[in-house]
Amino acid sequence: MAFPQDRQEQNGRKTNSFVRTNYKIRVPEVRVVDSTGKMLGIMQTRKAQALAEAQGLDLVEITPNAQPPVCKLMDYGKFRYEESLKQKQARKNAKATQVKEIKFHAATDVGDVTRKVKEILGFIDQGNKVRVSLMFRGRENAHRELGQEMIDNVIALCGEKVQVEQVPKLMGRTLSCMLAPKSVKGGKKATASEPPAVPRQAPGLSPTRS
Repeated sequence: MAFPQDRQEQNGRKTNSFVRTNYKIRVPEVRVVDSTGKMLGIMQTRKAQALAEAQGLDLVEITPNAQPPVCKLMDYGKFRYEESLKQKQARKNAKATQVKEIKFHAATDVGDVTRKVKEILGFIDQGNKVRVSLMFRGRENAHRELGQEMIDNVIALCGEKVQVEQVPKLMGRTLSCMLAPKSVKGGKKATASEPPAVPRQAPGLSPTRS
């Protein structure tokens, strides 16, 4: 059950918006929901307050803008305490996913490819996403199919630990894709049906270390 926050942003300014409970609810009548979620209907506010008090509960305004406002019978103190514990645990468990980037060139040599794949897998093991990018330089622009082959081989070398969240896409002179840990939802699983081949190099291009 969501409640208005104690402080809200409104038109760029902070305003107080406190949740009204019990005798702070001053409208003449309210629509009441009991502690199990059953709708009790519209009743005079004084009667609803007395009903909550008789059950050892609080009358809490949960939808103040309704006509009439909707109120629920609950142990408000216990609810706020449990919510604070949940939020604290969520913050404790939360781990911000970072996006790392590993760069290649069409003429990156085999040794550097192997080293960079190890870097990618290291980032993946830490729960990060990795953008694999390849920039075409000079004569490499005439052999862009080798850049695609390079990216495909990198994905294959990463194996079952990764999934392709964003397929290789060419933007300008840069070909890139996004890899994510296999447990991350929303991506496609990267698989290799055959052992990855060593990337070929374009004619007239010498291996580079980058």
